[in-house]
Amino acid sequence: MPDIHTGWLTQPHPDRGVHLADETGGWTYASYPELATAARRMAAQLVAAGVRPGDAVCVLMPTGYPVLTVIYGVWAAGAAICPVVPPSFQREDEYVAHVAAILEQAQPSLVVTSAGLEPVAVRAMAAAGRSDKPLLPCADATDELTPQPRGELALLQFTSGSTGRPRGVRVTWDNLAANFRIIARMNAWRDGDAMASWLPLYHDMGLIGLFLFPICHQGSLWLMRPDQFIRDPLRWLACFAPGKATASASPSFAFAYATRRVKPERLAGLDLTEWKSVCIGAETTDVAALAGFARFAAGTGFRPQTFQPSYGLAECTLAVTSPPPGELSEVVRPDWAKLRFGEPVQLDAKGRLSEADTPPGSGWMIGHGLPDPADGLTVRLVDHDGRELPDGCLGEIAVRGSSVAAGYHAGREGVSSRFVDGELRTGDAGFLHEGQLYVLGRMGESVKLRGRNVYVEDLDVKVAAAAGVERGSVVVVGALREGRPGLVVFVEASPGPWTEDVAAQLRGEFGPDPFLTVVAGRRGVIHRTSSGKPRRRHMWELLQSGAMPRATVSHH
Repeated sequence: MPDIHTGWLTQPHPDRGVHLADETGGWTYASYPELATAARRMAAQLVAAGVRPGDAVCVLMPTGYPVLTVIYGVWAAGAAICPVVPPSFQREDEYVAHVAAILEQAQPSLVVTSAGLEPVAVRAMAAAGRSDKPLLPCADATDELTPQPRGELALLQFTSGSTGRPRGVRVTWDNLAANFRIIARMNAWRDGDAMASWLPLYHDMGLIGLFLFPICHQGSLWLMRPDQFIRDPLRWLACFAPGKATASASPSFAFAYATRRVKPERLAGLDLTEWKSVCIGAETTDVAALAGFARFAAGTGFRPQTFQPSYGLAECTLAVTSPPPGELSEVVRPDWAKLRFGEPVQLDAKGRLSEADTPPGSGWMIGHGLPDPADGLTVRLVDHDGRELPDGCLGEIAVRGSSVAAGYHAGREGVSSRFVDGELRTGDAGFLHEGQLYVLGRMGESVKLRGRNVYVEDLDVKVAAAAGVERGSVVVVGALREGRPGLVVFVEASPGPWTEDVAAQLRGEFGPDPFLTVVAGRRGVIHRTSSGKPRRRHMWELLQSGAMPRATVSHH
C-alpha cells in the first residue's frame, strides 16, 4: 500500500499523470513530477497564509489544473481537505447560505478559491461571520515546502444535505487507507491501471474513488468536468479505449443518458474490450439503464460483467460493498406490495443482469455483494430498535469497521444516517439474499400507505413511465396532510393529459385513500443536493409554504 499522504508527492512516477479535458475536445497532460512540484509550491503558499498541520482548508474551485495543485497542497501542508461545491443552478442567496453553513461548522483556517468564484466566496465568508478573505493561488510562486507531518483528519467531507443541513463527516487517514484497500479490490486494481472520471471533485465518489485513489496509487487519470460529459458522453466512453483507462465509477443514469445521446454510428469502431470495471453508485441503481447500455454497446466489446454495483456513503468514507469483480450481477424482483419493515421480503423473480427481462419500471433490484473478510467491514440489517434481523428481512443497513468515519464534525448529529456505539446506522433500507445486499433507498424518503412502507424512489420510475418523461424529471415525495398520508409528484414538464395517467397509475396501486398532488413546472421545480439527490422533504415544505408560484398544482 503506497503512502497516501506524501508518497507520490516525494517520489512521483515520471511516465504517468493526469489528462485534463480541454474545451476543444482534446486533453492537456500534466505529469506527476510536474503536479508534485506545483503541489509543494502550493503548500508553501498555504503555510505562509497561516495553515498548520491538523487545520481544515475549504477549497471552493471548479475542476481544472489549479484545484489539483490546491488539494494536494493542502495535504502537503499537513491539513485536511474540505471540498465545497461550486455554484450551479440554485439562487445565489441559497448557495451563499449553504456555503456559510459549511464554513460555520468547519471553521477552516483558510478558504481557497478561484478568481471567478471570489465574489461569492467573500459573501459566504461574511455570512459565516468571518472577516478574513479567501486565498487565490499564485501560479507564479516558486518557493516549495517539504511535506509536513499530517494531522488526524485527511478529509472533512460534507454530506450533500438531502435530509437537512449539510454535516461534516470526519474521515481519518486510517479510514481513507482502509477504504482505498476496498476500492482496489472492487476494481481488481493493478499497478499501471488508469481511471477516467467526469464526476465532480466535491462529491465523495468523484473525490475519493476517482481522484485521490488513482493519483495516490500513481495510475494515470483522464479527468472531465460534469458539463463536458453532458455535452458529449462519448468523450468519456472513448477514455476506455485500449491503452487508456481501465476503471471508473458513475451513477447508473449516465448509462441511460449515453444510450440516448450517442448515435450508433459514432459508437461504431470504439473498442471497450479492456474496460475492466465501473463502480455504480451515488443513487439507487437503475437496472434497466445498465441492461440497456450493455445491449447498446455490445458491438464495442463492452461486457455487462464490467458493471460493479456498489453501495457506499460518506459516513463510511466512501465504499462499503460490491460483488467480486468480473461477475455478472444478480438481480431480483420483490413483491413490492408485500414489503413490510422487519418482515421477510417475498421475491417474484430472480436472475442475472442482461439475462433477465428488466424493462423500465418493472421493479428489479441489483445485488451489491457483501464486504470481503479482508475489508475490515461488517454489514447487518437491523429493525427500528437496532436488533439484528435474519437474512431475507427488510431492515435498516448498519455498518461497522475500518472505514466507518470518526463521526460528524463540531458535535453535529445525524438525522437519517447516524453513529450508534461505533456502528453506522445508514438510514438506508435493504435486505440480504443469498450473499447479496439489496438496497431500497433512504428510510426517511418513504411513506406508509395501506399499512406498508412505500419507498418513493421506486415510484419515481413508475411515474416517469406513466408520464412519458425521463426518470430524472420526476421526484415523488411521501407526505402527511392533516394526518393523512399521501404522495406529491413533482414533474419538470408542462401540464397536460399525462397528469391523469400518473393519477391512474398511482390510484391503481394504492387506491382512493391517500391524497395525491401533482406539481408540474419548468426545470428547477425539482430541488437537488450538490450530489444530485432530490431534496424531497425540502420540496414538500416549499410547496406547503407557497414558495412554488410558477408551478401548476393539481389534486387527484
